[in-house]
Amino acid sequence: MDEKERIRRAYHVDGQSIRQIAREQGHSRRTVHKALGSAEAERYRLQQPRPAPVMGPYRARVDELLVENEMLPRKQRYTWRTMYEVLRTEGYRGSGSNLRQCIADRRREKRRPAVYLPLEFDPGSDGQADWGEAQVIMNGVQTTVQLFVMRLCYSRRTFVMAFPSQKQEAFFEGHVHAFHHFGGVVHRLTYDNLKAAVFKVLAGKNRQEQERFVVFRSHYLYESHYCTPGAGHEKGGVEHGVGYARRNFLVPLPRVASFAELNEFLRQKCLEDDQRQVEGQATSIQQAWEHERAYLRPLPAQDFACCQTLSVTLTPYSQVIIDTNRYSVPVDQIAPHLVAKVYPFRVEIFRPGEPAPIACHARCYGRKQDIFDPLHYLPLLQQRPGALQHAKPIRQWRASWPPVYEQLLEHLQAVWPDGRGSREFIRVLTLHRSHPAEWVEQAVQQALAYQCAHADGVELCLRQLIHPEPAFAQVDLTAHPSLVGIGSQAIDLSRYDQLLGDVPCQ
Repeated sequence: MDEKERIRRAYHVDGQSIRQIAREQGHSRRTVHKALGSAEAERYRLQQPRPAPVMGPYRARVDELLVENEMLPRKQRYTWRTMYEVLRTEGYRGSGSNLRQCIADRRREKRRPAVYLPLEFDPGSDGQADWGEAQVIMNGVQTTVQLFVMRLCYSRRTFVMAFPSQKQEAFFEGHVHAFHHFGGVVHRLTYDNLKAAVFKVLAGKNRQEQERFVVFRSHYLYESHYCTPGAGHEKGGVEHGVGYARRNFLVPLPRVASFAELNEFLRQKCLEDDQRQVEGQATSIQQAWEHERAYLRPLPAQDFACCQTLSVTLTPYSQVIIDTNRYSVPVDQIAPHLVAKVYPFRVEIFRPGEPAPIACHARCYGRKQDIFDPLHYLPLLQQRPGALQHAKPIRQWRASWPPVYEQLLEHLQAVWPDGRGSREFIRVLTLHRSHPAEWVEQAVQQALAYQCAHADGVELCLRQLIHPEPAFAQVDLTAHPSLVGIGSQAIDLSRYDQLLGDVPCQ
């Protein structure tokens, strides 16, 4: 381009002839003529196809296989390797990489560019929801979490919440939190054909929906719309929202201790994002949402119970099995058959017909794990104090309980080695069933300090912590001088003799 510019400047500005330019700058006259014809850079154009002595004779056969491939079932089509084997039997002696390049070139030549219609939505009319995966550092370990994302199509306001899995109860709870975040329910939500909502994809736009999802949708009275299978662009807004949340909310990887902390972090990020102005929009997301909020459906009086309800059977170890994991139940409230409500982050266990749960556990997403609450086994341990050292729930608790408990246990077993020490210690542990753990720990510390380290002493110290002696204000007796000194005078022990009748009262 520099040489072309010098040629053009010499001819048009300096007035030199084509012959002079060619002689002085060392170009042919044809090159000078081409430079004067256009200032644009010339692009290389292939005059004729490059020779391909190995691949060339088989290009037509590759085209035939690609056409045949389109007619085969989606999961049983030719790969480049199977095509390579077919061509080898027909005499092809080229490399696999050359064949792969040829396949890619032929597909690129036939591919039509994807084009889409620009869409516009009315306030409150439409929203989109989807799942996506992300990485976070939870308790020092890099963990994969599932992001539930819902986006309003008019205002572009986005809600993001993390879950351990994409189970149906998590899907429902994401909706409930999103509706509260938006201040109402959108009139229609668009999904892909996820299992939490769709049981079976039928012909055309028809879907056989999950029964529980129909109940959920009926509770909030919105409409559902499903994308064509494999056509994720039909809900491109939330597809973009998933990627945007990953890139802008979770980079660098946040360090959190729990899902509760992570979800509070994501909620704050969503609120900060409300101040953003989307390119091409006249207002910020916050301003557009404030206008849209009036068009949303009102929230129902009560939230939907986002849980899976199961009938479970008690095992001989006072546990119920849910998703291969074993959750403990209080041994003094057992029944042969119980009801479990499985939420995304907790499990509640009920006796049939009773409104209050008898046990509540954090939900475990492992497999074949024992989830114990040691307090559930204390009534049984009181009957069998010899099992204190070997009871699995107590051993797990013992790994994390305060060191002062070990001091108390050693003291009690040294004073009463015949087994009473273990029974006294179990009585102390039962105080956890009705009092906060920090109070019981403080009472044990005081009992050891006061040298009354036994169950009654700990219970007395605990009672004093709960109901401390009131401090009475000093009474002002300046207006009653006759009462001054009462209570501080010397004690006359002879007054007690009067009670015996030997000394006459004065």
